[in-house]
Amino acid sequence: MEKHPSYEVLSPYLSKYPKAAGALFQTYNDLKYAQQWTDLEIVELPGCLRCALRGRRPNTEDLLSVVPCSLSESLSTDWIRTTFRELGSPPHVYLAINTEDSSIVYYKISPGIVKPPL
Repeated sequence: MEKHPSYEVLSPYLSKYPKAAGALFQTYNDLKYAQQWTDLEIVELPGCLRCALRGRRPNTEDLLSVVPCSLSESLSTDWIRTTFRELGSPPHVYLAINTEDSSIVYYKISPGIVKPPL
């Protein structure tokens, strides 16, 4: 991992939040290299004991927030509320659920009850 191009940017956070390190590393690399997001930055979420990522999808202006986590983690509604609060109450947050085989599934989470589009 230390020889990977993204390690220098991520290393302070990987050691600070070791339980979330794998999910952060995988998600950062997926967004930066596979999905080619721009303006990608790391945001610390001390109340959630991890970091989130903010950036823009290619050819968009919207600043999106992504919170990496593992499939094996248990997340509570309090944890989700803390995430929204520490990110400055965005309209939605994406959870990047990482699995042991390095797959990532992104779930869009909105505060409150949101009616799905027809």
